[in-house]
Amino acid sequence: MPVKIRLQRHGKKGKPYYWIVAADSRAKRDGKYLEKLGAYNPNTNPATIELDVDGAVQWLQNGAQPTDTAKAILSYKGAMLKNHLAGGVRKGALTEEQAQAKFEAWLEEKAAKVQAKTDGLSKADADAKAKALEAEKVVNEARIAAAAPVVEEEAATEETAANEEE
Repeated sequence: MPVKIRLQRHGKKGKPYYWIVAADSRAKRDGKYLEKLGAYNPNTNPATIELDVDGAVQWLQNGAQPTDTAKAILSYKGAMLKNHLAGGVRKGALTEEQAQAKFEAWLEEKAAKVQAKTDGLSKADADAKAKALEAEKVVNEARIAAAAPVVEEEAATEETAANEEE
């Protein structure tokens, strides 16, 4: 039975949410699956990915073929690297401790990159809000300035009318 690691669509129209599953390649896209490995939400920025890395590596070692998108997600979360390092351990090129140390170092580096992107996005969002607030203040001041002469004209008109009556 050929097994694929692929995405199974859930969520409503226009708001996709995916499960990462190991499924028989002949099964329907949203049909029966063998094991749920995680979830992928592309609606958030950055995209939210939850993945059982060890389960994915186990399926990869048993011959499961990931689709292109699933392969990108597995690579992003480190499952492909862990599978590669496990192959090196089996061949004797690395020890289990060396492979684990390399994987941990990669995870720390990846976490730093993701955190930097998140910080950059939040800073950009704060800058955009500050610019919008400044623009709104300018517009409000212009409205107040435009309304002030009208009020002064009405007061002047009332004063002249009162003078004429006397």
